[in-house]
Amino acid sequence: MADVPTLVEQARHGRPRAVARLISLVEGASPQLREVMAALAPLAGGAYVVGVTGSPGVGKSTSTSALVSAYRRAGKRVGVLAVDPSSPFSGGALLGDRVRMSEHASDPGVYIRSMATRGHLGGLAWAAPQAIRVLDAAGCDVVLVETVGVGQSEVEIAAQADTSVLLLAPGMGDGIQAAKAGILEIGDVYVVNKADREGADATARELNHMLGLGEARAPGDWRPPIVKTVAARGEGIEEVVEALEKHRAWMEEHGVLAERRLRRAAGEVETIAVTALRERIGDLHGDRRLGVLAERVVAGELDPYAAADELVAGVTEQR
Repeated sequence: MADVPTLVEQARHGRPRAVARLISLVEGASPQLREVMAALAPLAGGAYVVGVTGSPGVGKSTSTSALVSAYRRAGKRVGVLAVDPSSPFSGGALLGDRVRMSEHASDPGVYIRSMATRGHLGGLAWAAPQAIRVLDAAGCDVVLVETVGVGQSEVEIAAQADTSVLLLAPGMGDGIQAAKAGILEIGDVYVVNKADREGADATARELNHMLGLGEARAPGDWRPPIVKTVAARGEGIEEVVEALEKHRAWMEEHGVLAERRLRRAAGEVETIAVTALRERIGDLHGDRRLGVLAERVVAGELDPYAAADELVAGVTEQR
């Protein structure tokens, strides 16, 4: 059994092994998970969480690495949660993103962790919210969450980040058309990376046009900026950081940041509760009550909703 209080104390002092151990307890759904979360609760809440997302190949890892460098120059402690595809052999993360950020490996002010999706859709790992809390409680000023390559509807990062950065790149086919069905709606800051390629200006113009077709904005509402970068050379990254800071200031001024964090906490509580209820119902598959309810549905004595209500009521009473 892990000594959770000691791990938390060490993590607060920037000990990478303690942070790694805490995230491993989270990722492995350890029996000590509740103890870990209880210990971290009063320590978290100070980090600015930035989601970095976009289609495969737009340069998310390179951009994230460049953002780390920019924040470190500003004296910020940075945590990076790089969500990788799962290995088909081990089930763990493939670690591609972490390899591309190896330049920061020896920096004590940077903590980089790869997490496998393990089949979870939405571009994030299921344990991402708790892992973010670990990095937050460990004293990171900024937590960058890089998703796996996402498509039209895998927009879960919008619910987990304070600010979402959506990356696009020219020469990726009809990228904006492919993304507009869902992912274009989540960005607070838009970045056209690889802007040294032909078509970057056209991509930015098309993006600006599509954003203009969206919801009407009232005076004072946030209008997502479009920044062109060449992340591999660090060009435009300071402008991205400036846009992020402006968005953070706007959210704080208009109460949006507190609202987003409240919504995020509510969603996390709901997910944990639903998961616990699902596990309890799953325990009933060998229970006669589920079979009896199924027989009554087949016989037309009950509709599925009424049967589900009885099942949930029975589970609740039992516990």
